[in-house]
Amino acid sequence: MKQFLKLLQWTLNAAVFFTLFAFALNNQHEAKVFFFFGTQWRSPMVLIVLIAFALGMVVGVLGMVPRWWRQKQAAKAVLAANAATPLNNNGVSQGMEANHGA
Repeated sequence: MKQFLKLLQWTLNAAVFFTLFAFALNNQHEAKVFFFFGTQWRSPMVLIVLIAFALGMVVGVLGMVPRWWRQKQAAKAVLAANAATPLNNNGVSQGMEANHGA
């Protein structure tokens, strides 16, 4: 079963790669990007799309950094609180025992 899933994953990866490769081959014509004050940039269409995708990924990751940082701090606080909580005879923290009604 694992070999089948690995083969399926490789097949899907190959399909995505060849689809993107065909997209790149079909979009080799030159395109213009117009900026402010009459400036423009000429480049192959596939390069423009790739740069736009990369910039979108960077903006998305940078947008998630504050949430990741807050969650990391919250997880550290929970671990610190659990480490300070004494354990009962069964090895379960007393705070968890109260929450689960045991």
